Amino acid sequence: MTQGFRAGKLGDLQPAAMWSRRPDGGWYAQAAEPLGEHPATMTDWLQHWVQRIPNQVLLAQRDAFSNHVASVARPWRYLSYAQAWVQSQAIAQAIIERGLSAERPLMVLSGNDIEHFLLMLGAWKAGVPIVSVSPAYSLLSQDFSRLDNLVCSLTPGLVYAAEGMPFAAAIGAAVDADVEVVLGRGTLLMRRSTPFQALLDAQPSEFLENRQAAVTAQTIAKFLLTSGSTQAPKVVITTHGMLTSNQQCIRQCITGLQTEPPILVDWLPWSHCYGGSHNLGLVIANGGTLYIDAGKPTQMEATLQNLADISPTAYFNVPRGMQELITALERDNALRQKFFARLKFCFFAGASMAADIWQRFDALALAACGESIPLLTGLGMTETSPFGLFSGGRNEHATTVGLPAPGWQIALVPTQEKLELRYRGPSLTPGYWRTPQRRNEAFDEEGFFKSGDAVRWCAEGQPNAGLLFDGRIGEDFKLASGTFVNVSRMRAQIMSLCGPYLLGAVLVGAGRNEVGALLFARHNECAALADLPANAPIEQILQTSAVRQYFRELLQNCWDRGSGSATRLARIRLMPRAPALDLGELTDKGTICANAVIRHRRDDVLALYEPKLNDKWVLVANACRAK
Repeated sequence: MTQGFRAGKLGDLQPAAMWSRRPDGGWYAQAAEPLGEHPATMTDWLQHWVQRIPNQVLLAQRDAFSNHVASVARPWRYLSYAQAWVQSQAIAQAIIERGLSAERPLMVLSGNDIEHFLLMLGAWKAGVPIVSVSPAYSLLSQDFSRLDNLVCSLTPGLVYAAEGMPFAAAIGAAVDADVEVVLGRGTLLMRRSTPFQALLDAQPSEFLENRQAAVTAQTIAKFLLTSGSTQAPKVVITTHGMLTSNQQCIRQCITGLQTEPPILVDWLPWSHCYGGSHNLGLVIANGGTLYIDAGKPTQMEATLQNLADISPTAYFNVPRGMQELITALERDNALRQKFFARLKFCFFAGASMAADIWQRFDALALAACGESIPLLTGLGMTETSPFGLFSGGRNEHATTVGLPAPGWQIALVPTQEKLELRYRGPSLTPGYWRTPQRRNEAFDEEGFFKSGDAVRWCAEGQPNAGLLFDGRIGEDFKLASGTFVNVSRMRAQIMSLCGPYLLGAVLVGAGRNEVGALLFARHNECAALADLPANAPIEQILQTSAVRQYFRELLQNCWDRGSGSATRLARIRLMPRAPALDLGELTDKGTICANAVIRHRRDDVLALYEPKLNDKWVLVANACRAK
């Protein structure tokens, strides 16, 4: 264990892999430690803990309908392991009686809550897949086209929403009238619905026992949507064996989970692999407790209230959320003491973490408890369940992703002047639902999954020093000179220099002489910079001298840091129209899909390189303007 880390065994913080060369000049590697034994299904793990700790809290959430005025101050509502088992038995029976199957799965439209969790367990016991859909598809969409496409492709036999009124429009637009709708609360004005309590009233039968016994590691547990950050979302088949083998992999990397059950305060959505498979599975597999957090990285009030109430033993977030939390911890000593009271490690994923965030986090930990707390990361994807590579706490570089975790084999294949990372192992998806051609495209002739992620060495000639993330293969493009632009590195540089004022950057320039970028600003932050009210139009905000000067300096800074045409940002276009969820330009996690933006905004790209005289949205670096 790294010297100075808080006492409590986390596992081998210096993982190793066995390496061999490929005929094409690439590499094979697999974890030196084999994957240990694990249950066939997630409900096997749940039953194990029901027998040992029946009264321990498994899940908790704030009671949204108590009489307290402030929602974040409302009391916790608890679900024990025994209650979860009994109630999910009834739901499993109700699911069987309705004839649900992989062809007619259970679909959940709303976010993380106790009812959602019970439906998940009931579906697993009945051998029926669940598909948890991001609430953004129902609550933020303007035309519900993405939800409609998803319903058409998955043909759910039962749809659940936590409340009737907020989801009524989406249900009316996308869910056929003959599909049963179950509601946690409320009713629908224009169609019949079933109260959630009706599922709990079902009486388990002998047939349920037979159905549970037939569920195996190969049974589909859930359908998960890919993030859609580089292309249209795909429906990933996720089996019980994928989930359990991935949890065993995590348990071997962080062995302290096996001796101290995790206590999480977690907001990450169950509609995605990070929150719904990794974190929720972590609790089930290790007899832990999850406090459902209603906060988000951009709305931290609820999260800070929850962390002032509950001290986690492990904390998971995306880099933006970690940055916001660290800023809050620096301001509030009482919150800092509560947060670090029993924390053993933090884990971030979803994007790279800036080095200054690690340094600030370490300084906070030392001030609060006199010890460093490991800040862990790795690399994986929806298709890998998701844990694939593990950094083991060695985060000397912002893009460290580590080495293959137990059970995984990887191949590093030379592709477009980079090394593409490919996966093979028990946690890997068998393919995509009802689209076998996509499976054929995604796997190579050796059975490795082609991730599309590129990696490079932490230290040349020292494979076990680990790997660094090197962007997405499909994002890179060539300039007119034939030189490749490393989009991931350039975008990371832009985002690291922009402070809180930029939502995202889309790099363009294929076939051009210079690299350009379409920049999407953060509305409220830029309004504050411009000394305008938050409800001011974005067009007005972007045209203020303060905002334009800020982005002009950002552009010049990026230019000065480059060393050639493929590493210098030459021109930017400030985008007055936000990325659209319905067009696929924005994923429900807030990630900008560059391909969709470029596809829908060809005129903006053209205007970036051929601006009209005094174009008010385009800024050009000084060196280019002088040409």
